[in-house]
Amino acid sequence: MTLVFAAALSLLILQTPAYVPERVFDTRQQVFVDFEVMLSGIAEVDVVFVGEMHDDPNTHRLEAAILDGLQRRKRSPVVSLEMFERDAQASLDAYLANTMSEEEMLEGTRPWPRYATDYRPLVEFAKSAGWPVVAANVPRAIAQKVARAGKDAIGQLTEAERAVTARELQCPLDGYFDRFAESMSAHPAPNQSEDEKKAMAERYYWSQCVKDETMAEAIAAALSERSEFRGLALSERSESKGPVIHYNGAFHSDFGLGTAERVRRRLPGKRTVV
Repeated sequence: MTLVFAAALSLLILQTPAYVPERVFDTRQQVFVDFEVMLSGIAEVDVVFVGEMHDDPNTHRLEAAILDGLQRRKRSPVVSLEMFERDAQASLDAYLANTMSEEEMLEGTRPWPRYATDYRPLVEFAKSAGWPVVAANVPRAIAQKVARAGKDAIGQLTEAERAVTARELQCPLDGYFDRFAESMSAHPAPNQSEDEKKAMAERYYWSQCVKDETMAEAIAAALSERSEFRGLALSERSESKGPVIHYNGAFHSDFGLGTAERVRRRLPGKRTVV
C-alpha cells in the first residue's frame, strides 16, 4: 500500500526560523490533514520517503520535525540518507557509536556542501536518540562512470565497486525515463544531434537507475535489520520500532517512482509512504 503526502510549503511558509507546517496535503485523498495526524500515520508504516527540495531551509526544518514527531510517538526509526554513500557506512557507524570524532567522520565520508546546515541536524538527532543512520547512495564515482559509459560501465566495475552497488539493476525505458528525459531536455548540451541527445539521456538515466536501485537495496536491508539498534534489542528499549525514513531529492520518489518504486519491488506488501 502506498500513501502519498506532500507538504504544502508554498501555502504555509511563515516568517520565522522555527517554521513547521500546520497542515500537509494528502494527494491520495485530496484533502489537507493536520501535520500531527500525518505523523501518527507514518509512525505505523514500514518505509517513508521524504522527497526534498535541496537547499530549501523550510524543507530541512520539516525534515527535522518529522524525526521529532516520531520520537514523541515513542518510535525508533532507521534514518536513511541519499546524502551519504554506501562506502561511508563504517565511518558513519563509528561516529554514531562515539568511537570516531565528527571531524574524522566527515573527512572519510564526502559530505554534501551544505551538510552542516541541512543534514547534520538529522544525523545528530539520530545519534542522540540512538537510532541507526544508513548511508544509502551509490558512490558518486561509480555513478559518474555509468553516466559516461552507460550500461556497459556496470560490467567494468571492480569487485570493490560492485560491492557497494545494487546487486539487482533494472532500468526500463518507462514513464520514469520519460520524466527524466524531459527534465534533461530543459538543459540541452550545445550542438548535439537528436541521436546524441537521446544517447546521452539514456546514459544518464542508467546512472540515475543505479542510484535508485542502490538506495532501494540499502532501504530494504535496513528494514529487515531494524529489530536491532546498535546491539540493543527493541525488547530492551522503551520505544517501538519505527519506519525506515529515507531522505532524498524529490525526483527520486515523486509520484512513487524511482527509488520508491524499486523499494516496493523488493518489499511487496510492505506499507510505504511518499
